[in-house]
Amino acid sequence: DAARALNQLFEQVLEDRESHGDAPPPDSWVEGLLQRPDIVMLIAQDEGVLVGGLVAYVLDKFEQARRELYIYDLGVADSHRRRGIATALIGELQRIGSDIGAASLYVQADPEDAPALALYRGLGEAQAVFH
Repeated sequence: DAARALNQLFEQVLEDRESHGDAPPPDSWVEGLLQRPDIVMLIAQDEGVLVGGLVAYVLDKFEQARRELYIYDLGVADSHRRRGIATALIGELQRIGSDIGAASLYVQADPEDAPALALYRGLGEAQAVFH
């Protein structure tokens, strides 16, 4: 249920119905993903209501015996922004990363997404990468 609710939250805050709302996977797919050790889903709740969360992937690297964490989606409900929820979620992911020996954590953000960029810059070093 939390995974479904998180996907709905992502659809709203990321304004991306195509990715998060148009074709929800079956329960068996979601349950399989949640059992994998290379996928991390974290949620934040306020009085039992989901108000934020993130999905990250553990990447085992080929060039060295190390791991990285990649935040794929991160969102906080508009009503709960600027309360430290995203920072706390990332902090918990950093703790998990430390536990599994991850060498780094990274996230991509669009240049026009000023609030996200400000958050990420406040938590670590930024690199401009073009694709």
